[in-house]
Amino acid sequence: MTLAPIALFVYNRPKHTFLTVESLLKNISVNKSDLFIFSDAPKHRSQLELVNSVRKYIHSISGFKSVTIVEREINWGLANSIIDGVSMLCQEFGEVIVLEDDLVTSPHFLSYMNKALNFYRYNDAVISIHGYIFPIKSKLPETFFLRGADCWGWATWDRGWNLFEQDGNKLLYEIRNKNLIKQFNYNGTIDNIKMLNNQIYGKCDSWCIRWHASAFLNNKLTLYPGMSLINNIGVDGTGVHCGTTNYYDCEVSKHPIDIKDIAVTDNEEVRRLVEEYLNNMKMPIINRIRNKIRKFYNNYI
Repeated sequence: MTLAPIALFVYNRPKHTFLTVESLLKNISVNKSDLFIFSDAPKHRSQLELVNSVRKYIHSISGFKSVTIVEREINWGLANSIIDGVSMLCQEFGEVIVLEDDLVTSPHFLSYMNKALNFYRYNDAVISIHGYIFPIKSKLPETFFLRGADCWGWATWDRGWNLFEQDGNKLLYEIRNKNLIKQFNYNGTIDNIKMLNNQIYGKCDSWCIRWHASAFLNNKLTLYPGMSLINNIGVDGTGVHCGTTNYYDCEVSKHPIDIKDIAVTDNEEVRRLVEEYLNNMKMPIINRIRNKIRKFYNNYI
């Protein structure tokens, strides 16, 4: 089995970066994996000390087959840095596993990623592999597919990344022209169209929404695990692109995920559960409390 190179994108969070790398080092066969670290330059002088602290740490990293560090001389921004880094590694190796500096992995993350990359390498319906899933209470299949793509611990091949469309205007036009807004917004439970608009008008630096839209419009699928292999520790107010919330917190899987033949189709039942979870996130807290009381009453009284 070939092992894909790992791309890690870091900026100005030394503690998060340390936890991300330390968790990655607990993965099986990490010593046979090549790590490429892309370190963005500070956008403002006030970030210089933190960026330098991150750079000092990443130069001390060992335990991988090799460690290659790319230090940007000017601030590229997250989107440009990821697009460039992923494109470079896909071109050289034909595949890549992608992490950011706030993603703590399960010890079984790399095994899952590499097995899935090999298993679905020649299946054109599959555009990527993803390691995170929302902390949904209902029992999910061990693995399943959803239409589109995602960004918290993922992997792809050059054939998948070649479908990435950088022009947000083109993506938005096609979604509207094909009357896909409702589907693209998970039946109104999340405003992906607003995020795409914000990217177009420079209100957010998102490559992810364009990656998801590119996969969605090409009717491509992403493989997910039923138990998350990623915990995002960056939604704590320290990130550039997200605020503070605990809606995404989860315990990473302590067990390996089996990769086997399943139906290569959008799992409608899981999509419904994801929509339900996203919808609950939008509710005022008093409504969520009422719903829990109602469910308790219906189940036990």
